[in-house]
Amino acid sequence: MATLQVELVAVERMIWSGEARSVIARTTEGELGVLPGHAPLLGELAPGGIVVIRTESGDDLTVAAHGGFLSVTGKGVSILAETAEISTEIDVERAREALRRADGAGDDPEAVAAARRAQSRLRAAGQDA
Repeated sequence: MATLQVELVAVERMIWSGEARSVIARTTEGELGVLPGHAPLLGELAPGGIVVIRTESGDDLTVAAHGGFLSVTGKGVSILAETAEISTEIDVERAREALRRADGAGDDPEAVAAARRAQSRLRAAGQDA
């Protein structure tokens, strides 16, 4: 089965690098699925989105990715996020508490951004947001 090279990097660290069967990410233009041989493109990651990487072994790696870009070239897929957390690293209770705090802050732009990040973390962890 054909694969593509994928690198997911956050500002503070490398999150994952390896061969994958596919990548699914939400961009500002909509949800995007990338398979081997995909046409080159550059997309901005949507606020509060998640990225799902189907690894070469068939396992799904789900990541809450906040801010950044996704680039598809002939060499593979690069995802450059401001922050990113693998689903298994997410503290669900902490994310729920962050969502409660953000929801109580009204329409403040920072509170809206915090709510999106918390919702993304919960979705990546398989929880209702």
